[in-house]
Amino acid sequence: MITWLRQHFFAIADALGQMRHAPGNFCFNVVVLSMTLFLPFAGVTLLENLQTTTGRLDVEPEISLFLKTELSREEALAVEPHIQRIVKGQGEKARISFVSKEKALAALQKKEGVSNIVSTLGKNPLPDGYLIKLDAREGDLHFSAQVESIAQQLEKLPQIHRVQIDSAWIKRLAALVRIIRLCILFLGVTLGIVMVAVIFNTIRLQVLTRIDEITLIRTVGASRAYIRRPFYYTGVFHGLVAGALAMGMVFAALNLLNGALSELAYLYATEIRIAPPAPPVITLLLLSSAALGWIGALLSVNRHLGRIN
Repeated sequence: MITWLRQHFFAIADALGQMRHAPGNFCFNVVVLSMTLFLPFAGVTLLENLQTTTGRLDVEPEISLFLKTELSREEALAVEPHIQRIVKGQGEKARISFVSKEKALAALQKKEGVSNIVSTLGKNPLPDGYLIKLDAREGDLHFSAQVESIAQQLEKLPQIHRVQIDSAWIKRLAALVRIIRLCILFLGVTLGIVMVAVIFNTIRLQVLTRIDEITLIRTVGASRAYIRRPFYYTGVFHGLVAGALAMGMVFAALNLLNGALSELAYLYATEIRIAPPAPPVITLLLLSSAALGWIGALLSVNRHLGRIN
């Protein structure tokens, strides 16, 4: 065990020594790699904020029913059994609330600019209605279609003037988040391949410049693992430092962006802020960048040292 640890210590020292002997090349490669990693890191940060925002939203589907204005209160209340029959016919559970025209008007008058609606029109223009809250089922791909089916059946009732699904915009937002997730995944894979290619070329140049040294230590009996190990650590260090620099760029961009957003939010009397990635996400991103560096080094070493052996 001690021998194994000593070999890894020597490999790490060798890798750090090679980077110290050529600091210009190391810094240039790290800057290129960090620019490559910045976009997927920023995309993950944006996606995490969107998922947090959508997770706070009430995703419980709501269906608003507006009855015809000529219906009496007794006729309006008699609609509820028909609504229950349609909802239960679809196998759904729901909470059905009757919203009188007086209650709807009182809620509307609390909004700015419409407080004098009755005095202007001379009467209450709002109809009686119902609010149906369905129990959401996470992961059910057919639930959205069932909600649409319920709305279509309710619209056929003769007492109904209009049916509105109030949570449709939340579904569109969730679909947008899924599209953004796929785009970030595609971007990450593409730029990850670019990063592997950069590391591959960097290690290739190191192997070629140290070809005489490698041949010598191979002649005196050094194992293949001993020869390859420093190059692996070189790739890992490149990926890890580039990932840390890219994450620093993300934090700097967030500070600038949040400063601009705070001014915009002040004008609308609200709060808009993009939060930085959580520590587990940062750790995962840094480990991913280090892993990409290791993969690039592994491919390069296997290709070029294999010819020597």
